[in-house]
Amino acid sequence: MSVKDFALPDLGEGLTESELVAWRVAVGDTVELNQVIAEVETAKALVELPSPYSGIISKLYAEPGATVAVGAPIVAFEIGDDEGAEQQAAPDVADADATGEAASAPKRESVLVGYGPAVASGEPPRRRARRSGGAPPEPATAPAAAGAESAAVTAATATETATDAAPEPAAEAPAPVATEPAPEQQRSTPPVRKHARDLGIDLATLTGTGEHGLITREDVDAAATRQDGAASMPPGAATMPRPELADQADETRVPIAGVRKRTAAAMVQSAFTAPHAAAQLTVDVTATEELMESLASTREFRDIRLTIMTLVAKALCLAVARNPSINSRWDEAAGEIVTFRHVNLGIAAATERGLVVPNVKSAESLNLADLARAVSAVVESARAGTSTPAEFSGGTITLTNIGVFGVDSGIPILNPGEAAILAVGAVRRQPWEYRGEIALRSVLTLTLSFDHRLIDGEQGSRFLADVGAILRDPGVALTMV
Repeated sequence: MSVKDFALPDLGEGLTESELVAWRVAVGDTVELNQVIAEVETAKALVELPSPYSGIISKLYAEPGATVAVGAPIVAFEIGDDEGAEQQAAPDVADADATGEAASAPKRESVLVGYGPAVASGEPPRRRARRSGGAPPEPATAPAAAGAESAAVTAATATETATDAAPEPAAEAPAPVATEPAPEQQRSTPPVRKHARDLGIDLATLTGTGEHGLITREDVDAAATRQDGAASMPPGAATMPRPELADQADETRVPIAGVRKRTAAAMVQSAFTAPHAAAQLTVDVTATEELMESLASTREFRDIRLTIMTLVAKALCLAVARNPSINSRWDEAAGEIVTFRHVNLGIAAATERGLVVPNVKSAESLNLADLARAVSAVVESARAGTSTPAEFSGGTITLTNIGVFGVDSGIPILNPGEAAILAVGAVRRQPWEYRGEIALRSVLTLTLSFDHRLIDGEQGSRFLADVGAILRDPGVALTMV
């Protein structure tokens, strides 16, 4: 058997770290290839991490709630492969040096923390209690890495030495080293721990009201209310009770973390790196709506949710073929403009965790029905938090629907690494010039934001005009293929 570490992979383009939400396995568990072993939160989604090996979990390097850098080891596996023989011995040597007992201690198997039972005993490894809140251990004469057993041995040795050196009753022997076990981690579930982190609540300070002392979401909310109330009270307020303000707070503070933190960093990077320019076009899409109604009655589209976004997505792909500079990026390090061969179409999706942008790979190669299915699938998985890392990497251009919120137009910020983003406004029924007369038509506004370093106003305008032309008269698409 050999031991192999698994490092946190890059779970999305441009991400440097992820937060470990929960482990699905424990030390000693046997796992299969591609079995889900953990849930990690990136800037874009809650991702299920599959196992890269079949074997036994020998070590977990991070606790739930910890932020892990990409490339850092998070779990170790015992596998039936001699390739990891050299790595297997390394942890034992390092731990032996740390405890100072390499010569006398029996060889032990590495587990989550410290060592497990001796190999010869045949006992299965057992998990040790975790310290709550990551608090450091109390000072002791034994090194912290030696664990509880080493502390007990040191205490006994110190007592015996004191007895031999001080035969007179009046002499005071050094107090034995305390061997009390570290406090157990507060009992709670991963969602409750995340909720507590978001509100800045230390679970170690709470007493759970749930079954067997389980800390519930209500316990966290109650602590947050008390904390907010205490923070909003001026000095001396305790002596001036005001019942009418007992349940009120002037402000609510939420830690900047998770998706919001990383989205903010990406938007700042984009806004202050790429010089944004924008163009708008208001289009009569009545003919497109009529086409959608017609297609919905056909057998091919009977079970497909066809929306205006689907038609805009198809029009975008056709317009990119005529204006390839739109589908590109600025490579500052190489001093090059990179034009992509395929359209990996990003779809901005609003979720409970924040804004995320999964993308449909090679969208230009899909027919309308397949494109509709693909767009619906990536949006649904993003909102459910089940998107795969591949769905968030490699995007080349983005489509965002602000019309769903009843907004007519807006200037979106570019997704980092892309040169253009198209915003689709709400469809409005309003008076419009049609064939020389005023008629009630369906109208929407398209807004294109683009990186002015590599896209000129002419290129951006031509692209936007092509998208608008297709939506105004879908038959024009036949002239573009």
